[in-house]
Amino acid sequence: MSEMFSKACEYGIRASVFIAEQSLLDRKVSLKDVAEAIESPAAYTSKILQRLSKSNIINSDKGPTGGFSMDKSELEKVKLSSIVYAIDGDNIYNGCGLGLKKCNADKPCPVHNQFKVIRDELKKMLETTSVKTLAIDFEKGLTFLRR
Repeated sequence: MSEMFSKACEYGIRASVFIAEQSLLDRKVSLKDVAEAIESPAAYTSKILQRLSKSNIINSDKGPTGGFSMDKSELEKVKLSSIVYAIDGDNIYNGCGLGLKKCNADKPCPVHNQFKVIRDELKKMLETTSVKTLAIDFEKGLTFLRR
């Protein structure tokens, strides 16, 4: 089975959690801060942050007092599903568990029905998990973002 998320999406989730955690502490972060926190090259991180900014998931402020942040009051509303969609679209809900192009309900691959159950659970998790919850767990040291 292929990876659940693209590499860009994994970094996007990690970056969002880090930015959310820093926003809870009333801090804006630089591109360098984010890249270091999630162990991603700056140029690659920049592209990911641009996508998140275009999708209104994070704020990008220019100038000397600029940086990346998220609205504290909105953190509960930002679900993982919106981050995944901003970067990977809805591929995660449509792909075949074995990577077969023609797999569907009418012509299923050997793991189609079992994989559908997993995918539905994943969708539910992504749609109900807020960035705020993850940021608070990270801030408390219950979770980590580095390899």
